[in-house]
Amino acid sequence: MPKGVTRRRPRTRAALLKAALETFAEHGFHATTIEQICERAGYTRGAYYSNFASKEELFLALFDEHSDRTVRRLAESIDALTAEEYTLTRLAELAARVEPDERDWYLVTTEFTLHAIRDPQAAWVLARHDARLRTEIARGLTLVLRRAGRELTVDADRFARLLIALREGGLAQSYVEPAELPPGSLERQFLAPLLEASTRRIPGPGTGIDDADADADAEGEGEGQSKRSGSDAVI
Repeated sequence: MPKGVTRRRPRTRAALLKAALETFAEHGFHATTIEQICERAGYTRGAYYSNFASKEELFLALFDEHSDRTVRRLAESIDALTAEEYTLTRLAELAARVEPDERDWYLVTTEFTLHAIRDPQAAWVLARHDARLRTEIARGLTLVLRRAGRELTVDADRFARLLIALREGGLAQSYVEPAELPPGSLERQFLAPLLEASTRRIPGPGTGIDDADADADAEGEGEGQSKRSGSDAVI
């Protein structure tokens, strides 16, 4: 392939992805035609098919791009925290952030999910991409909690599923009733207590936790824990 074409390919792909997201959100995944995407992006069908074999493949590329961007934004926000800011409440606040353009993506991914529920092949493919996102969430959450001196007491992948369910279920209600439930409200209210209930302090050098403290955490909510509130506990 000529070098000029190679250099243009990322720009072409990016323009097609942007146009697809806008067109899917406006007209719906099924109703949108490849011609509409090409027209909005300013490219030909040939340019489209040199990057994507189908609308399904285009959606999955959008899914991976959105996932990577979301994980990166959250990681950057967490990395900017000072040691004193590592509280469950602060982490929940960061996880509750919803970007203004999230509504378009929610419309698109919800429609494709319904399509996948009806189509076993689409479900199988989407599940592979979902699993990749959960792996990133589980890995990042484990590292962040460890940095804060805590660890999950439940399976990390299962907990990642719960976080996604809270996020997507909350957004569904928020976009129907934005005044009653602004986006991110459920995470801000319930994520910190959920983390408190699903983690424990890690005993060991440098954590300031002795074996007796670790045993108290493992036993659950005892008198030794009653002095701190679930949502305001400093890690």
